Formats: sequence, structure tokens, C-alpha cells
Amino acid sequence: MFSDRSPPTEIQEKNILKRPPVSTRPSTAAQADAASAATASPALAVSAAKDNSGTPKLSGKDSELEAKKKKAQEEETAKKKLEEEKLAETKFENCDRAKSGMATLQSGVRMSSVNAKGEREVYDDAKRAAETKRTQEVIDASCK
Repeated sequence: MFSDRSPPTEIQEKNILKRPPVSTRPSTAAQADAASAATASPALAVSAAKDNSGTPKLSGKDSELEAKKKKAQEEETAKKKLEEEKLAETKFENCDRAKSGMATLQSGVRMSSVNAKGEREVYDDAKRAAETKRTQEVIDASCK
């Protein structure tokens, strides 16, 4: 059975799974008396506090749940960092290849490629210009 009220006094402590959170307002006459006694005399306040200290106080936060959340967040940050490092490495490799390809294109060396039919095609001026433009776009995107 679930309730927002304390269990009756005849229920044994071992049978109570979880106590309701302690409110700031006195909910029972005993708590009201303890509050009025606290304002009346400090010695009575200490004794009233000792009477209520037997009950566990709930902070409203589950430390185990918070630890799991923190661990999951740390793992996610580490995963993102690893992905960023891989992306940076890939960009660096693409930049190197593009610069090497651009140097080859600008050197004037005769170049060729293999088409879809498996035939060798030599680059003419138009094909060389198109490849130079494409390679420059890769350099602009990767080499920042």
C-alpha cells in the first residue's frame, strides 16, 4: 500500500519500505509540539531533535541514480570526443590526398583514369580543368 502519510505506530520498522518526505509544515500534533518547544527553549529543541533522529531523512535525491546519470554523461562526452578526433583525422588525410592530387594535376604530367567499361582514358584539357576544380573544392572543405 502506498501513501503520503506515515505508517501507523503498530507497523514494525522492518516492514516499512520507504518513508514519505518530511514536509516543512508540522503535520501532526507531536511535530507541532516539538516545533513550539524548539522556539521556547534550546534544551527542549535538542531533545525533540533526538526523538525524530531515529527516522531516516530523505534528501529527495537518489545518489545512485545521480552517479549513473553522471557516468552515462561522461561516456557520451568521451564518445563524442572520439568521433570528433576520427573526423579530424579523416579531414587531415583527405586534405593531404587532395593537395597531392592538385600538385600532380598542376605539374602537367599526362594523366589517365579507367572508365566504367574498364577502358583507359587520357585526360584532355577539359577533364583536367574539371578534376582541378573538384580537387580544389575538396581542399577548401578539408584543409581549414
